[in-house]
Amino acid sequence: MTPYDDMTTPKPAPLIDGFGRTVSYLRLSVTDRCDLRCIYCMAEHMVFLPKIEVLSLEELDRIATAFVSLGTRKLRLTGGEPLVRKGMMELVGSLGRHLRSGALEELTLTTNGTRLAEFAGRLVEAGVRRINVSMDTLKPDLFRTLTRGGDLAKVQAGAAAAQAAGLAVKINAVALRDANAAEIPDLVRWCHGHGYDLTLIETMPMGEVDVDRTDEYLSLKDVRRELESFWTLEDLAVTTGGPARYVRVAETGGRLGFITPLSHNFCETCNRVRLTCTGTLHTCLGQEDATDLRAVLRAGASDAELVETIRAAIATKPKGHDFEIARKQPAVARHMSTTGG
Repeated sequence: MTPYDDMTTPKPAPLIDGFGRTVSYLRLSVTDRCDLRCIYCMAEHMVFLPKIEVLSLEELDRIATAFVSLGTRKLRLTGGEPLVRKGMMELVGSLGRHLRSGALEELTLTTNGTRLAEFAGRLVEAGVRRINVSMDTLKPDLFRTLTRGGDLAKVQAGAAAAQAAGLAVKINAVALRDANAAEIPDLVRWCHGHGYDLTLIETMPMGEVDVDRTDEYLSLKDVRRELESFWTLEDLAVTTGGPARYVRVAETGGRLGFITPLSHNFCETCNRVRLTCTGTLHTCLGQEDATDLRAVLRAGASDAELVETIRAAIATKPKGHDFEIARKQPAVARHMSTTGG
């Protein structure tokens, strides 16, 4: 148990940035490694981090717990692919104590689904109730191309296993103009037919990759307009804590989300920060701000000093991101796989 787990200690003030936004959502990357190589996410020949640079499970737990003590209500574990991290389930099980205490509202993760069949039951035991699964196409050959070798059937079997274990499944699909734009209606039908939500995401200019994102960018405003030409989309007030705006498709009965960092940003209500697997805290996905919490921990900082560093970082959270698809260079140099989904 860390000092943050002592419920008799008075709760510190919540994290509020310089624009009055309360930060209550931490996305925590546990590894930069992944067993897929999605073309918009990472370069084909990625150089992964040496082990010494990656936070230990204990360090990840300590930082996450500090955030929970400061009012974080939602914790999402990401990667790379989180389920390839050795000892991952021990970390999930440990963080589950914050659910049982009531300090944390939700513990969840984003995964590529390749190992879900193996771990779904243990995730449920730890208190996870819903997950996001990345899947951009229903075409096995295209999936293999987009992921540089991935097996679509394995991902779909993983999603089914997660659902059977009791997890609510949401499929995340990056909208790509030349790759999957034409099959978005089929993706909607397939997801809703299986009882999954679907969220569409605009490609984001992060890190140098082997494709031209200008060519691949697809505005979700245009996608929504096309879907509305043959379906009835009913706006929903529901939120899952992230940036997606949701509609219900009357004809399928399912829920569809849109994440639009480029065509319609969501910065004014941003409640999120990200911690990389190396311990770098980014208060904005689309800015190069960074606070090195690993250095603070490994210098022997007390819990109070760690909290002070986190508060100072949150105070400098930018008003908004700097994404612009037309730029020739990425808005930020780091890859999404390193930042944490």
